[in-house]
Amino acid sequence: MAEGAAKNGRWDLGIWGLAFGYFAAYAPYSALTKAITNGLLPYHHERIDGISLVPMTVISSFLAMLVFLTAKGWWGYAGTRRVFGRDIPFPSIWTTLSGLCSATIIVTTTLAYTFEGVSIVFIMLLMRGGVLMIAPMVDLVARRPVRWFSWVGLLLSLVAVVVADRGGDVRLTFACGVNVLAYLAGYFVKLQVMSRRAKSADENANVRYFVEEQLVSTPALLIFLASLALIDRGHVMHLVREGFTTFPKKGVLPEAFAIGVLSQGTGIFGGLILLDRRENTFCVPVNRSSSILAGVVASFSLAWLFGNRLPGFFELLGAAMVIGAILFLTIPPMIEKARERRLRDTIPKPPRIPEDLVRAVQGQADGE
Repeated sequence: MAEGAAKNGRWDLGIWGLAFGYFAAYAPYSALTKAITNGLLPYHHERIDGISLVPMTVISSFLAMLVFLTAKGWWGYAGTRRVFGRDIPFPSIWTTLSGLCSATIIVTTTLAYTFEGVSIVFIMLLMRGGVLMIAPMVDLVARRPVRWFSWVGLLLSLVAVVVADRGGDVRLTFACGVNVLAYLAGYFVKLQVMSRRAKSADENANVRYFVEEQLVSTPALLIFLASLALIDRGHVMHLVREGFTTFPKKGVLPEAFAIGVLSQGTGIFGGLILLDRRENTFCVPVNRSSSILAGVVASFSLAWLFGNRLPGFFELLGAAMVIGAILFLTIPPMIEKARERRLRDTIPKPPRIPEDLVRAVQGQADGE
C-alpha cells in the first residue's frame, strides 16, 4: 500500500492520516467502554459487566463493517466461489485464519477496558508493548529489512512500557493478564500471516486481504457469542446470554452501539496501517503509538468529566516517550526522501527531441 492516495483513488489517506483516524476512533472508544463498565456516566451509575457488553458491540461492529465495505465499493476485491449458480465472496484459508485472530483481538481489546482498577494508559502500554516486541521478530522471520529508525522507535516504545510499570498506582489482575496474553497471541499469528500474504506493492492484493479478513472477523465472533448464549452453562455463558437478551433494558444500548462502531473504526484504520508495505517494525509502532496517545486523552477525559483517577506521572512519562518514538519514525524517512529528491535533481536529464523531428522519423519509417 503506497503512502498517500493511490493512483486509482482507492486510498484516501496516507499512513499518518490513518494513524489520526485510529486515534480519533480509539479515544472515545476506550473512554466510553471504561465509563459504562465502571458506572461513571452521570445518568447511569450501574456497573455493566464487560462480558455482557460485548454482544451488542459486536452486532454494531458487524453492521458498521457492512456499511464501510459497501460505501467503499470493495466487495468485488474479495475472492469468490460459485454456490448454487452464484458467485459469493469467499475468504481464503489464510485470510480466514487472520480474521479469526482479529476476532480474538476485538473481544480482548474491549474486555481490557472493563477490568476495575486497571488504568487505561497502563493496560494500553502493556498490550501495545507486547505487540511491539513481536513486530521485529515477525520481520526477521519474513526476511524483511528493518531500517535503523524503526529499531529506535521500537526501543523507545518498549522503554515507555517499562517506565509506566514503575508507577506505584498500576496493577494487573489475573483475568486481565490472561486477556492480554490472548490479545498478544492473536497479533502474533495475524502479523505472521499478513507479512506473507499481504503488505505488498500490489494494492489489489492488500485490499483483497483486508476485505476477506473483515468478512471473517466480526461474523465469526458474532456466531461464537451466539453459540455461547445458546449453551448458557456457567457464569460466563450466562453473561453472554444476558448481552443478547436483557442488555437492551439496561439503558445504555445507544452507548453500546457507539462503542461497536468506534471499535470497527479502530479495526479499519488500524488494519490499513498494518497493511502498509513497509516493515512491521515501522508500521506497528505507528499503530500502537496512536492508540497509546488516545488512551492518555481518554484517561484525562474521564478524569475531567466524571472525576476518575488521573494517569500517574510514570504513565504520562511513558506516553511522552511514545511521542519521541513517533518523531523517530517520521523525521528520518522525510530526510531520506529529501536526499533522494536532491540526488534525482543532480542527474542530468536527456535532451528533449523536437516533435517535428520525431514525426519526420516516424513518417520515414512508415514509408519504408
